Amino acid sequence: MDNLLSIVTFIPALAALILALFLRGDDAASARNAKWVALIATSITFLVSLFILAEFDPSNTGFQMVEERAWLMGLTYKLGVDGISVLFVMLTTFMMPLTIAASWDVKTRVKEYMIAFLVLETLMLGVFMALDLVLFYVFFEAGLIPMFLIIGIWGGKERIYASFKFFLYTFLGSVLMLVAMVAMFADAGTTDIPTLMRHSFAFDGFSILGVQIVGGLQTLLFLAFFASFAVKMPMWPVHTWLPDAHVQAPTAGSVVLAAILLKMGGYGFLRFSLPMFPVGSDVIAPLVLWMSAIAIVYTSLVALVQEDMKKLIAYSSVAHMGFVTMGIFAVNQQGVDGAIFQMISHGFISGALFLCVGVIYDRMHTREIDAYGGLVNRMPAYALIFMFFTMANVGLPGTSGFVGEFLTLMGIFKVNTWVAAVAALGVILSAGYALWLYRRVVFGDLIKESLKTISDMTTREKAIFAPLVVMTLLLGVYPSLVTDIISPSVEALVSNYHTALLDAGTAAAALAQSH
Repeated sequence: MDNLLSIVTFIPALAALILALFLRGDDAASARNAKWVALIATSITFLVSLFILAEFDPSNTGFQMVEERAWLMGLTYKLGVDGISVLFVMLTTFMMPLTIAASWDVKTRVKEYMIAFLVLETLMLGVFMALDLVLFYVFFEAGLIPMFLIIGIWGGKERIYASFKFFLYTFLGSVLMLVAMVAMFADAGTTDIPTLMRHSFAFDGFSILGVQIVGGLQTLLFLAFFASFAVKMPMWPVHTWLPDAHVQAPTAGSVVLAAILLKMGGYGFLRFSLPMFPVGSDVIAPLVLWMSAIAIVYTSLVALVQEDMKKLIAYSSVAHMGFVTMGIFAVNQQGVDGAIFQMISHGFISGALFLCVGVIYDRMHTREIDAYGGLVNRMPAYALIFMFFTMANVGLPGTSGFVGEFLTLMGIFKVNTWVAAVAALGVILSAGYALWLYRRVVFGDLIKESLKTISDMTTREKAIFAPLVVMTLLLGVYPSLVTDIISPSVEALVSNYHTALLDAGTAAAALAQSH
């Protein structure tokens, strides 16, 4: 099928345009129609995206289904997928219908709410498919706008503060990335991502104010991209926007933020930092590994003292993203495989955990942990599903959470045993805060009067969780579903990275001898 990637990318945007142009009125019928249009559009997007997976050849480590045409001012509109990006496309199209279904109870400005999510889906898909620097930047930055509106309009009491904090943090990081992109174009003469991945940026002879920069231009470019992706992940210590954004966002906003938007940082490291700036990556890698290890332990300890369920799960997300950055910068097969697996798995698990909070928030309108207790007596189905995803979040063998953490720890152990030891401590702490949360909310006697009439999950809510349960179990029992697709591309990435480092070492030695 020609133009398959463009079709998948722009189906949600087309649906948003239809809603904006043709749906009038603010009554219950219009709201219902908006929900159905959004649900049908996201479902069609997912079904069509299955053709991408069907046509994809994992043994081909290059970009596939490439679409290229002239765009504006000499720039190129270019899309494509490889083994690293194709599963993020699938994760996005899989999660969005569930997100829309979870938004069925939204009452205010329903049409605008659905338009925001549909536009956001198009922009997120564009990030994972773009093969041109400028196109990537446009998708990457434009995605801030609908999320800013989702938090700022449909969020909680502190929504304005949280939305501006989210926007400013992520935007300021990305300004540095734009400067780096201009420098890359000046150096390589192109904005084509596959060409830039083969281009060798200078790694020596670069100084600022007479100070020699280790790794030269590559280190500076790496740091500029790192500023953007580290905030997006988010890495410690630039993670503080995330708990606020999660707490204030509506349930569906938290699901998209945790399941997909955070993954753009990890994807950026794999698409840009490692292949384009291998020497810069190698120079900064030890620092990144220790920042990741600190993030895992520190945010796990912070999660232990939270009184708000969403905030606890938000800090848990930061800890799990620490495993991702560790795996990526171990730059070996197990580490990078594990990092990608962890991101896919975390998409299902963290999305489900935020949905679990949403289920009881819709009934009680509070996220305070102390407001609950003994829910198992009134909500047995909810207790079962919440327990399943709590265990998956901890990394119980048999769930997808275990596979990602195990692979990343294997990868990092080969590089730095001390970092691996500190990260392993985080696994123990995650069991502490997750089980503590579950015990306080679900177990115990049902003594609070307000909870004695609470109802169990509806059929719609169970239907939303069913595919997430299936995927979490399926990837836990049969991880080859993911690793068979990603491993050839990861192997090529790791091999090219180490070859580039060897070539740089040889060139540096030859230069030293000539002097």
